[in-house]
Amino acid sequence: MRRSFLMSAALPAIAALALAGCASEADTTATDTTPSPTTSQDCSPESLQTLTPGTLTVGTDTPAYPPYFEDDDPSNGKGFESAVAYAVADELGFTSDQVTWVTVPFNKSYAPGDKDFDFDINQISITPKRQKAVDFSDGYYTVNQAVVALEDSPIANATSLAELREAKLGAQVGTTSLDFITNDIQPTQQPLVYNDTNDAKSALEAGQIDGIVVDLPTAYYVTAAEFDNAKIVGQFPAQDGGEQFGLLMAKGSPLVTCVNQALTSLKDSGELQSIQDEWLVGEDAPYFTE
Repeated sequence: MRRSFLMSAALPAIAALALAGCASEADTTATDTTPSPTTSQDCSPESLQTLTPGTLTVGTDTPAYPPYFEDDDPSNGKGFESAVAYAVADELGFTSDQVTWVTVPFNKSYAPGDKDFDFDINQISITPKRQKAVDFSDGYYTVNQAVVALEDSPIANATSLAELREAKLGAQVGTTSLDFITNDIQPTQQPLVYNDTNDAKSALEAGQIDGIVVDLPTAYYVTAAEFDNAKIVGQFPAQDGGEQFGLLMAKGSPLVTCVNQALTSLKDSGELQSIQDEWLVGEDAPYFTE
């Protein structure tokens, strides 16, 4: 899916409580993403066909929420996805001052057409439907979906999908979290759809819905930093192959191979795991049964 909420000055410490793990159209694994061609490619900065020569332009939405970003400032290198973006940039040969950020609404990022970024990083799950319009890198993070509810919600103690089917659930528009409600939970009530997760959180707080579906790191952050009376009701077992976040690029982007090489290097060196360990921690949310 996508995203999370507002921050406080104390959040860098709390963001470390968020998990490793928005989103569920048909999911794919990293091996289902655009494969790296076997032919060699010059990935030196001067050879990369970026929008602006000598500059790597990275897109994400605003507000930029923790634990993926800190202080609503993608350029500070703090938060899981900000750190990943700069690590990929470094592997491609760009210094931090050669990275430029642009605002890209979540739903617009995977729409067909030209892009004003070299890649977008915004908790965008790789799905076959989206791959028809854009290209993705290999996956950089495998994520589960989770339900957050207030402690006095009628679903606060739910342990199975069956117990969620009578619930009034909400999620952000265009996310795989919303797809997960529709396709997997299949509630008897139409899910409520919000412009962003912040609006969904407000609806939950106001008692307008029983629970929200978000990615697990967001669920950890929200319950640790934004609510005094909310809990992670549970997480859903991973879909076949796992749901993965990918770096999104324009269809036919010449950067896919080099970006994949950068990610492979970060995985092989352990740096990607170190970034994940720094910003996304915890895997103890219970799993829903059927």
